[in-house]
Amino acid sequence: AVAVEASPKTDSGSIVILDTNGNLLKQVKAGALPDMITFTPDGKYILTANEGEPNSAYTIDPEGSVTIVDISNGVANATSSHVRFNSFNGSKASLIAQGVRIFGYNNPTVAQDFEPEYIAISKNSDTAYVGLQENNAVAVMDIANKTFVRIMPLGYVDHSQPGKGIDGSDRNPEPLIANWPVRGLYMPDAIASYTVGNNTYVVFTNEGDAREYDPFEEESRISSGSYDLDPAKFPEGDLYKKSYCIGRLAATSTLGDTDNDGDFDEIYVFGTRGFVIKNAATGATAFESGDQFEQITLADPKVGKIFNASNSDNDPRTRSDAKGPEPEAVAIGTIHDTTYAFIGLERIGGVMVYDISNPSAPVFVDYINTRDTAAFGGDNGPEDIKFLHADKTPHGKHYLLVSNEVSATVAVFEVKVGPVSVKNININLGKLNVYPNPVVNSQLYFSTTVSGVMMDINGRVVNTFSKANSINTANLPAGVYMLKAEGFAPEKVVIQ
Repeated sequence: AVAVEASPKTDSGSIVILDTNGNLLKQVKAGALPDMITFTPDGKYILTANEGEPNSAYTIDPEGSVTIVDISNGVANATSSHVRFNSFNGSKASLIAQGVRIFGYNNPTVAQDFEPEYIAISKNSDTAYVGLQENNAVAVMDIANKTFVRIMPLGYVDHSQPGKGIDGSDRNPEPLIANWPVRGLYMPDAIASYTVGNNTYVVFTNEGDAREYDPFEEESRISSGSYDLDPAKFPEGDLYKKSYCIGRLAATSTLGDTDNDGDFDEIYVFGTRGFVIKNAATGATAFESGDQFEQITLADPKVGKIFNASNSDNDPRTRSDAKGPEPEAVAIGTIHDTTYAFIGLERIGGVMVYDISNPSAPVFVDYINTRDTAAFGGDNGPEDIKFLHADKTPHGKHYLLVSNEVSATVAVFEVKVGPVSVKNININLGKLNVYPNPVVNSQLYFSTTVSGVMMDINGRVVNTFSKANSINTANLPAGVYMLKAEGFAPEKVVIQ
């Protein structure tokens, strides 16, 4: 089945059903801008996520929807139904209060503002989980009754917490995965569901996405003159606006002014640079990967040389001030008793492999990237991933298919199960507490006795210490520094 966009895109599209030889079997009407398309596991229905994006002038804003094509009586007798969000129009204020983003231009209705991006379907084919990327939420649909039953806000990752850091600047000489006072909105692209026991879980790849139209653009750099930071909430605000800190980091201008006084009390950025697993029934987070994707790609002997490069060239760190590696695609496959998540990274490329058999404690298994890092080439821009189980292949082997949008290639991997390991990539270094931070009275204290170095933003060593529980910073100018202590994760230190 193929989703076909209309011209203009704000008109109703189509779903075209073909046989394996490419012959047309049936064409039915879809909603505006049908994109992602999938079959239910029982083969009775085809579902499309109709984004309903506005035109560039934002003068036409069609409603987002999901089209359900019933093929249970054969393709020739296929019928389509369109499931919309009109029943939530009266709940706009309540949804916003819960954390759902409804913020389009010219006061849209809920049905207009919701833009379905991706669909995951439960194993029993009863329930569809519809990702609303720009709205940072997921809609839960009863497929048989063709009804949305609830909207679940997804929340954010606090990048100021240990293990949740980001490399937030493209202007530093070296990568600096550090904690900053920003919140990453999940805003997933691809999603997938799986079952453990009696519970269904949904895996979200948290790419992030901003709305950008002629009369309305939400993205702003933190350094922008119009992006004022509340001085009480951000006493180091002038420092954060520097290009070597997070000044060039892209944030949304639609969230964060909690007291409506014209400045930002909280900073929200697009995506989390990782993935999250949530309980489908409760919405509770079972696992969130934090900064593992950036730590793993940085430590990779090949890809680390072009860390946070885009998919259009090999220039390193050009995506650090945006959305980093941008998790884009996901497929779930079970081999023997082990369930794996295969996650494609749109910008740096490659596929992360995690054992997600225990939703609360996934284990990193492997990272493979087939782009060329010496000269631009190879496979670039993973857009979609499919896992083929051995019982569905003619060779009796497991395969992973990765479609790469930029290089226009399809990479085919044979999946072989071996011992689970982290390949000596240390992504779980201990946390060293340093205080006070920012430094007060020129003395920085450590939570334990350590040895290491203090480096400035250009990577120069400005202080060396051995078996110390504090250091004096009186001779150092104001700025951001990196403290690297043996056996601990690096810590960002601010001197005012």
